[in-house]
Amino acid sequence: MAGSKLDPIDRMILAELQADGRMTNVELAKRVGISAPPCLRRVRTLEEAGYIRGYHADVDARALGFEVQVYAMVGLVSQAEVDLSDFENLCKDWPLVRECHMLNGEVDFILKCVAPDLSTFQTFLTEQLTSADNVASVKTSLVIRGAKDDPGVPFEVLEERLSQTA
Repeated sequence: MAGSKLDPIDRMILAELQADGRMTNVELAKRVGISAPPCLRRVRTLEEAGYIRGYHADVDARALGFEVQVYAMVGLVSQAEVDLSDFENLCKDWPLVRECHMLNGEVDFILKCVAPDLSTFQTFLTEQLTSADNVASVKTSLVIRGAKDDPGVPFEVLEERLSQTA
């Protein structure tokens, strides 16, 4: 199902939960204008359909001692599907890699890595990432500061687009 297949109430539920995943079902139902039992049914349906992948706390990495954030641009020797999948599976096993995205263009993958210090990241870089099978090149960029880090999707853009096509 594409986002446009959802009705306005489903989209409101998703927007509200994206903003605050801890609210009670009663509060959520009140915010979207329906009673609690059908609201809970809708949330469960959205979870089962894969629109809601999970709930988590947005923790402050720096406050927890993870001072280093690095983006690593990885080029592979081979882009055969089996080699791409093997690299993705490696990334899933590396705790410092928090995000892994395959790209088109000069870089095959971009990884978002978080480490407590530069030494820990350097050890990961030299002993795991650059020495991994099929890795041809790695270029890294250290994050100095972040200006924006909004999780999720901009529901207001979707609503605007849907209202223009209606």
